[in-house]
Amino acid sequence: MRAVRIDVEPWSPEFGSPLSAEVLAPTDAAVDSSVEFPPASWHPLDPDPALAPAGCVDFIDGVRRIDARVWLTHEDGSTRMGLCASFAAGRVRCAGTSAQVVSAEVRRGLFAPAGAPDLETRAGTWHAFAVASEDIDKLSQGVQERMADLERKIALESKAEGDELVVVDGPLTGKLDVQGAIGYVKTHHVAYLPPEVSHVVALLAPGQRTPLFLTQGTWSRYSWYLRLPGPSAHAWSGVVRCEASADLSLTSARNLADAAARSLPRFASRPHKDPRAPQNLYPIGGLERELRRRLGDAPWIWRALRAVRPVPS
Repeated sequence: MRAVRIDVEPWSPEFGSPLSAEVLAPTDAAVDSSVEFPPASWHPLDPDPALAPAGCVDFIDGVRRIDARVWLTHEDGSTRMGLCASFAAGRVRCAGTSAQVVSAEVRRGLFAPAGAPDLETRAGTWHAFAVASEDIDKLSQGVQERMADLERKIALESKAEGDELVVVDGPLTGKLDVQGAIGYVKTHHVAYLPPEVSHVVALLAPGQRTPLFLTQGTWSRYSWYLRLPGPSAHAWSGVVRCEASADLSLTSARNLADAAARSLPRFASRPHKDPRAPQNLYPIGGLERELRRRLGDAPWIWRALRAVRPVPS
């Protein structure tokens, strides 16, 4: 019998996998992998040793929760579905050995087709947000969009204070005017790199990055892959994708990529402390827990929602 190697994904099964499939779907975006090195010269890059790690790093993230599905019956007897949802975004600042949540905002919304009233409850007000369709995916997308808007607001406040490095959990979409911000993507669904350079990802050692590549789809950005320290179960273990605005000069984008490679590995989580280690960085995991706490007790909120009916305006 031939020997078979079995690698167990470090992430807890409840969170899926950072690699969505054995074969990633090809991207439909245009990709230029020659912006920093020609494809034939691609190799793992160590960050510039003369570059000190960022003295202050701000991490920005958001969470959301569906509190209840609701049905809205209009005077003509027609019934439409909506979602009551709570969402929050915040910022944790890491300077030296200290970490502090310096901003956290919670919002509650009733996501439904246009014409829904605000929903007043003893737990607070769920403000009406119009969504073009009562399809559950579109309603969920409406929640995601509002959460992203709140993340962007907090990101803008962060950079306005002149912090050295701003790390936004997730793609940088919609936050391109936050100069110097980095998008931090933990899960991989698409193969951005062409075959002639994609093998370099597997060669990365902890703390190393790939050369920059430029992608252009609905929006343009610089990207690069970075490996974090941690257990190595397969070729993509501990690999994250980072993004930066294409408005940056190539030199500025390269410096930002090196700053990320010098600064982020020290925040990598460990499997015994985080089920999404090492990609779910300690400050991000801590911020998520604090934001979920601030969303309030889900069973109590559900009872508060059940106790009232929206009053037509």
